[in-house]
Amino acid sequence: MDWLSSLFTDTQSVGHIVLLLALVIALGYKMGKIKVGGVSLGSTFVLFTGILAGHIYNFAGLGNGEGYAAPLAVLNFVQDFGLILFVYCIGLQVGPGFFSSLKKDGLKLNAYSMLAIVLNIAMMLGCYFLFFSTDDPKNLPMMVGVLCGAVTNTPGLGAANEALGEAAAHNPALRQAMEGHDIASAYACAYPLAVVGMIGAVILLRYIMRIKLEGELEQVKHEMEENSHAKPHPMTIRMVNRALDGITVRKIRDFVGRNFVVSRMERDGEVSTPSIDAVLKHGDLLRIVCAEDDAEAVTAFLGTEEQKDWQLKASPIISKRVVVTKPEVEGKTLAQMHFSSVLGVNVTRLTRSGIDLFADRNLHLQIGDRLLLVGPQESIAHAESAVGNSVKRLNHPNIGPLFLGVLLGVILGSIPFAINGVPMPVKLGLAGGPLIVAILIGAKGYKLRITSYTTTSVNMFVRELGLSLFLAGVGIKAGANFWDTLTQGDGISYVWTGFLITVVPIFVVGIIARIRMKLNYFTLSGLVAGTYTDPPLLGIATQFAGNNAPAVGYSTVYPLSMFLRILSAQLIILFFCA
Repeated sequence: MDWLSSLFTDTQSVGHIVLLLALVIALGYKMGKIKVGGVSLGSTFVLFTGILAGHIYNFAGLGNGEGYAAPLAVLNFVQDFGLILFVYCIGLQVGPGFFSSLKKDGLKLNAYSMLAIVLNIAMMLGCYFLFFSTDDPKNLPMMVGVLCGAVTNTPGLGAANEALGEAAAHNPALRQAMEGHDIASAYACAYPLAVVGMIGAVILLRYIMRIKLEGELEQVKHEMEENSHAKPHPMTIRMVNRALDGITVRKIRDFVGRNFVVSRMERDGEVSTPSIDAVLKHGDLLRIVCAEDDAEAVTAFLGTEEQKDWQLKASPIISKRVVVTKPEVEGKTLAQMHFSSVLGVNVTRLTRSGIDLFADRNLHLQIGDRLLLVGPQESIAHAESAVGNSVKRLNHPNIGPLFLGVLLGVILGSIPFAINGVPMPVKLGLAGGPLIVAILIGAKGYKLRITSYTTTSVNMFVRELGLSLFLAGVGIKAGANFWDTLTQGDGISYVWTGFLITVVPIFVVGIIARIRMKLNYFTLSGLVAGTYTDPPLLGIATQFAGNNAPAVGYSTVYPLSMFLRILSAQLIILFFCA
């Protein structure tokens, strides 16, 4: 049985390293599903199983010469490579909506999110100067670990860890002070109570502001009705406006000042698919699709609405959903594709990420978009060929572009640039560089013919794989010293200062946003979840709301918050510790 014993004790062997990582990750995910008060830690529990494994090996004297359960160089690689995969997939996910989230009301929500981030940092620095010795170089980096745990931001921990390595290389006193200490230990001390604290703070905020959930639900319903401009609305119109007799669809659309699509037309008992330049006549029966809030204006201009089941009558006209899969189509607008004038079909709606959008002529196509086409079967076949509609191609993971983005991200993250007041050049690092490149590729990659599309399942798998590797590597390293940090060091102080860093900004920003912006409680809950990059809070808020208002707040602020969390953790280390 020596072979089995060596798998657990030979810390230098590949078999032991793989077994250790597999055991930590598998057990972490299993334990992470356990719910306490309806809340679970999810994949973050991998960090704690890693800490436990690292502590057991160190306590039992089974670690290598450095006291770790695996070679330090290997753990560093696993940690950094996992972090790169994790943040890059996050960037791809948030990229398409990153810049649009900074417009209109999204700008206000992001302003409140930035205020919360500034307050988190201010609270952390305040706790550091008030309750910890500023003469000990290790205290500020450990408080940055507390900050990352208090806002449940794992990529920020990775960025801070990397920046700390850079700073320690240029600061011998810092390097000596950090021996036997790991900021991941401080992160682990603050994290559990932070999850509970932010959920409790959001619930308590409801009672402080005397918010009635029934009124909030009515407000969300009203706002959804007001924002229905992007929702497609089909209707049947009998054209009775004689002033429009003999005028093309294109000119009528210019006259009415509303965008609409005529998907089918019945004239003298025959059904056809009119192009945008088709001439309409008095008495034509038209199947029209337009934005929901334009329906009344279009109806009043053209004629009267009637009821007709277009499927009852046999017709050569069919409707079919096709998927955009050709890379060369990505980035083109619907107008540039000439669906109506050249291909002889009409696009009545577009579905992207499960959301139906009105097929505006200026809408840019993206890989994975699903188009609803209406027209003759032969014409639809041509349009289908033009956009690809190859589900097999769509399901094939784009590994090449993914690692091209990782390559560019690592290069960008390695470029040093100077900032006034920072004693050493700043780098975006292995977290910031790939994140920025992924956001840019996700938002504008089609302009460079870089296909960023991956199925949701592929993105989630790679992201979770990266996160689990990162947490396992960090946890195993931190485990060697975690118990000493918690019991003999400042572990208890990290717990309660982390709690303050978590809850105080939530109350401040929540009260201000509610009073000044009259922000809906469910949207506010999503804003807090996105600012703290915390999916468990989003899940609870969505469960209470029964609508997508929390998800809207979450998705609006999440991209910028994630970017600022990563960058700020790095800058604090470099500014104060270098």
